Amino acid sequence: MDANAIKTIGVVGAGQMGAGIAQVAAQCGLDVILVDSAAELAARARDRIGDVLAKVVAKGKMHAGDRTGILNAIKPTGSRADLKAADLVIEAAPENLELKLSIFSELDKICGPDTILATNTSSISITKIAASTRRPEKVIGMHFMNPPPLMKLVEVIRALQTDQPTYEATIALAERLGKTTVTSKDVPGFIVNRVLIPLLNEACFALDQGLATPEDIDKGVQLGLNHPMGPLALADLVGLDTCLSIAEVLMREFGDDKYRPSPLLRQYVAAGWLGRKSGRGFYFYPNS
Repeated sequence: MDANAIKTIGVVGAGQMGAGIAQVAAQCGLDVILVDSAAELAARARDRIGDVLAKVVAKGKMHAGDRTGILNAIKPTGSRADLKAADLVIEAAPENLELKLSIFSELDKICGPDTILATNTSSISITKIAASTRRPEKVIGMHFMNPPPLMKLVEVIRALQTDQPTYEATIALAERLGKTTVTSKDVPGFIVNRVLIPLLNEACFALDQGLATPEDIDKGVQLGLNHPMGPLALADLVGLDTCLSIAEVLMREFGDDKYRPSPLLRQYVAAGWLGRKSGRGFYFYPNS
């Protein structure tokens, strides 16, 4: 499929990543079908996008009419059957293999035979996901960075089965969305999380061992390595449950102890201290 022929995209999952992807697509002139388990959840996600854009309007960086147009381009729904109208669907559900396999099996039945099915997974095998469909050659990884409206990078991951036209259309679409792309083989963690998660995990080990305070660990990495954000603050932004899930995938798939999740990370997730989205992680977020 030619990327210019893509007029409507579907997004499955209206959480932080899904809503961000929907916003990016709508801002670039695409119609978006935003699906969650209930229509109210998808509608709330669109409302959150509206709140974000209202602040942009208030700063004089966007016209109010443009904000209205972007919101009107996003159709919230609780029915995946509505994705029949999509030219490309991006799945942005939680990092759970069985859930993703179920979603892709359903999308395969709903969507037209030419529709590209992409996953925003940050660690799970694209090849395995593709094999759950009858169109494995049209399945691809399209991994946006968090938060999608601000981060320029999209990792494109080819499944073993992904054909060249699907790959080229996905690259072109990402560029149409104003993103820079990198291409990764289908290996656990791909490029970014293969490098990032061990860093975040090591910061957890350092904190657990009393090496320094969270603030000093983050400040040391920020200023010493010229990172825009410290590893513990970044883990809070990503979500500690997501960090743990990716670390477990790396550990399981590579069988290497260097990917072993920090016990402190496991404890925080068990306590429900998941970072910004729960109001507490390595730091407190009273307004979350």
